[in-house]
Amino acid sequence: MYPDSEILFPSRCIPQLRDLRGGKWAELVDSIAALPDGHEDVLGFSLMMISLGSCLTCDLDSYRASLGCCTCACRSIAGFKGSDKELVRQFEEAREEVRAYLASDEIPDPVAALVKKSA
Repeated sequence: MYPDSEILFPSRCIPQLRDLRGGKWAELVDSIAALPDGHEDVLGFSLMMISLGSCLTCDLDSYRASLGCCTCACRSIAGFKGSDKELVRQFEEAREEVRAYLASDEIPDPVAALVKKSA
């Protein structure tokens, strides 16, 4: 229905978030944007953004969907009331959640083949 809307936060929006906060945030975005889509850090960042933007409650016929995912993500980051340090902490927690899932026996083989673990 809307050309910029997807089911969950798309990693293609990550670079657009760079200049919305301070230096710590920009450094994080730069490091994540340089990684391939399947990297666990990108997955952790996406998980954080899915939580911050409430992607799981977005319907394709909603106002948020009409804005598009990148605009919604920008609004979520710009409107975040905490500090850059808090955002970085949330990213680290989301990355740990991704790592725990990837280390579990629950991950299907086809999904495991798509994921690149950090060195």
